[in-house]
Amino acid sequence: MIEEKKSFISWPVLAMMSFVTVIGFDDIIYNFANQGLGVITSWIILLLLYVIPYSLMVGQLGSVFNHEGGGLTSWVRGTSGDRLGYFTAWTYWAASIPYVVDTANAVVVGFGWLVNGNDSMEDKMSNSMFALLTFCVFLAFIFLQRHFKKSLEVLSTLGGGAMFIMALLFVFMTFASLFMPNGHIETQPMNLGAIVPKFNLHYLTTIGLLIYAINGAELVAPFVTRMRKPQKDFPKAMIMLTVMTIFLTVFGSFSLGVFFNAHHLPNNLKMNGSYYAFQRLGEFFHLGNSLMYVFAVTQIIYMCALLAVLLDAMTRMLISDTGKQFMPKKLTKLNAEGLPINGYILTTALSAFILLLGVFLPEMNDIFNWLLNLNGIISPGVTCWIFYAFIRIRLDSRKFQSEYVFIKNDRMAVFVGGWCLAVTVIATLFGILPQDAAYGSSLFWHELIINIVGIVVLIGLGFVMPTLAKREREKEMN
Repeated sequence: MIEEKKSFISWPVLAMMSFVTVIGFDDIIYNFANQGLGVITSWIILLLLYVIPYSLMVGQLGSVFNHEGGGLTSWVRGTSGDRLGYFTAWTYWAASIPYVVDTANAVVVGFGWLVNGNDSMEDKMSNSMFALLTFCVFLAFIFLQRHFKKSLEVLSTLGGGAMFIMALLFVFMTFASLFMPNGHIETQPMNLGAIVPKFNLHYLTTIGLLIYAINGAELVAPFVTRMRKPQKDFPKAMIMLTVMTIFLTVFGSFSLGVFFNAHHLPNNLKMNGSYYAFQRLGEFFHLGNSLMYVFAVTQIIYMCALLAVLLDAMTRMLISDTGKQFMPKKLTKLNAEGLPINGYILTTALSAFILLLGVFLPEMNDIFNWLLNLNGIISPGVTCWIFYAFIRIRLDSRKFQSEYVFIKNDRMAVFVGGWCLAVTVIATLFGILPQDAAYGSSLFWHELIINIVGIVVLIGLGFVMPTLAKREREKEMN
């Protein structure tokens, strides 16, 4: 009986596990850059009307498919068959390509701040050199991850925890600064109107990046069946997750409004905002650049570890979690050490392609912003599969029974699933429009074209692979 108790996961522990995967300080910066202080209202609305139901749906899907590990691909495969399961795995993998390239970008930016102590790298370095360094970082981790994978998983956990502590430190120190004699708020006027977003076309293009910032709850889905009372405890964990996320996003965004004028933000805030924030905080407390350097080291460790783990996990997931009939044997082949070398080559080639698309943008800042915004298109697009799978299990709830059920009434559950799916589809489609370029400008059309090209190539290859696999089998038979 004592042994059984040890295997249970309490709801506060599960909430903390999911919190580390869901939100980070950079996510707050990116969306503050898009919407200013109006993002506070957006965070509250999104978290209450989207994140809570999204998290609870994930809980039921994890409970239904607990025997398959609770992965997104197994949810779609279990409801719609192998072919759609394969395509889910492919899109999930394709969505990871811009993410790992963006992560490698962040490593280069972090080293720039660590070496120079400021944002001068942006002026000193050409776009092609920035892209080349990003690719070199990427290649280095392709070769190194197999040797340091386990230690880097530990480092990524430590880095994630340290990043959370840095975010909390920023919030608490910012509020403390307001009670000091020279404390003041940069954003003026700071009133109710300042936190109301402008609901226009630009706003619609930024919703995808908000969803990108808060998705990831599906990673804890397999643990729902390890709770003592999932029906009662899982909702508690997700509500605790939401409360913590609201605290960090709302007060974090307000804190940024203390040090930055939300009505006139720096053009390069997405790329350098985290460093600017800790630099200004350190200056206020007469600590010089010390807080910025601590953050830079934390960021580099976390991003390096995340990059190494992602590169291995995403490639293995694609190779192992798809039906053999949909992928050419060359891609699924493992070497003597059990590594999917050809899968790594495909990952590297597509990452180089994404970098090449962005290298002709006018400035380094444009490359960083474009890559980030590409994540705000593809990542929400993949999240659509979660709501699709949830709707399917609730349309046939007798077949897909589970220990944990979100909303007992099937019609209401399908309605809520449809609501979340509609919001995500709208966010994905509007996210294709460039966020950081004036509408109709040459930069706008440039980014729109490479957005479409990037999506078509990354997703389109998923349709090509089954055809290649079929031809391969036909050749073998002949």
